[in-house]
Parts: sequence; C-alpha cells; structure tokens
Amino acid sequence: MSAKPAGPKDPSYVSSVARIFDLSLGQMLWSRRTIFLALIVGGPVLLAIVARVVDASGVAPLRVNGVRVGGAGIFGMMIWVLFLRFIVPVLGVFYGTALIADEVEDKTLTYLFARPIQRGAVLIGKYAAYLVCTALVVLPSVVIVYFLLVPFSEIGASFVPLVMDLGILGIGLAVYGALFALIGALLKRPLLVGLVFAFGWEQVALLVPGYLRQFTVAYYLQALVPHAMPADGAISLLESVFREVPSPWTSLFWLVFALVASLYFAARTVERREYVLEQ
Repeated sequence: MSAKPAGPKDPSYVSSVARIFDLSLGQMLWSRRTIFLALIVGGPVLLAIVARVVDASGVAPLRVNGVRVGGAGIFGMMIWVLFLRFIVPVLGVFYGTALIADEVEDKTLTYLFARPIQRGAVLIGKYAAYLVCTALVVLPSVVIVYFLLVPFSEIGASFVPLVMDLGILGIGLAVYGALFALIGALLKRPLLVGLVFAFGWEQVALLVPGYLRQFTVAYYLQALVPHAMPADGAISLLESVFREVPSPWTSLFWLVFALVASLYFAARTVERREYVLEQ
C-alpha cells in the first residue's frame, strides 16, 4: 500500500501572526486615519515651537503662581495632559476598535478568515501592527517636543526621565489598544463605546472619590507619571489633584493584567464569533 502524500502543514500561530502583521502594517501606516492622527500628534510639536520662540524673546512661556516654569516642567505637563490623557487614548480608540470592525465594515474579513490561519492570530497580528504604527507616530513627536523645550544644558540630567516617559507612553498605547480591541471584537459599533469610556467614564471616575477610579486605565498610568516627570511647581500642582494613586509595581501589575486579559478574550471572541457582513 502506498503511503499517503503529506500535504502542506498549516502555519504555526506565530507564523500566522507575523503574516497578518506584515499585511496590516503598511495598510495602517498609509491609511487616512494615520494621516489625521499624525496631525493631532503634531499639535504638541507646534505648541513646543511657539513656547521656544516666546522663551527666546525673553518672555516666560508659562508661569504658575508667579513662578516661571522651565522647559523641562512644560515638557512634563505636556506628557501628562496632552499625550497620556488625550493622544494615547485617542490612538487606542481609533485604532483598537477598528482592528476587526473595519474589516467587517469593508467586507474584507472573509478573505482574512479564508486563509489557513487561526482566527485569533488575525487580531493579534493586527494589534502588533497597531503598536508599531502608533509608536512610529507618537514617540518621534515626544522626542521632538523634548529637544524643543528642554535646554541643552539640562539634557544630560533629564535623559533618563525622557526614556521613562517613552516607556509609559508605550505601556499606555499597548493597554488602551488591547482594551479597545476587545470592545471592537465584541460590539458592532465599538467606536462610540470607546470614546465614551476614554473621555466620559475615565474622566468622571478619576474625579469621584472611592473605588471607581480603579476600573480605569488612566488611574494606573498616572501612578507611573510623577516618577518620570521633572520636579516642578506646576507638576506638583497637577499631582495634588490625584493624591491617591497605587504604587508603581501595583500599577504595572494591573496594567499588564489588563493587557493580557483583553488580548486573550479579544482573540477568543474572534475565534468563536460569527460575523455577519451586511450587504
């Protein structure tokens, strides 16, 4: 009896993720969504240029209680207010919710699922592409703002805090992206829910005394920020609004937990859910 010829093996999970990542990265980098969000990220760069010009003219760009805020302090405030509290959640919402929802809306999900790869690998591969794409949008902007605002003489002393800021932003992008990827996998119209969570629920919960803030991503991210932000009177003023924060290690634990759990359940949802493409 002749042996049955061996057929081609299905690719491994890691290989499937790599294929989807390679396919998705170029699409994300050159999409209209990325161009629009690049303009948003360019806002802090424009503000930094204005602050540098004003400072060069001999006028303090920012004062708090009559005290001049240095370039490092302004940079720290921009990391807190603009990047962590606005830009990172926006990127997470617009990209994370779209990982599966865009494929459903464009009726291209069938072509991805027709490939000999696991369905969950589709989401993980697109999520990996999201991380690289958003990092390429956000992190260069942060570095440009840093060199525009921080005097050359202070760069050596503030370089480590800059690296910490970049790491915190990376964690924020990863966690928000994973959470909104789960929302995008579960819901038919996830963008609205994502916006409500990021700019409704989180903003309210952080201001309400009690345990509700523990169910937000921002609560744990802000516990890491003061350790990376330069010490300054203005920064201390911002920190005083959020006195009750967990320890950095506690924050890292819950952020990693949220990241892993969200990705796991998002991939499981994609594996099991039957997506109906509207005609």
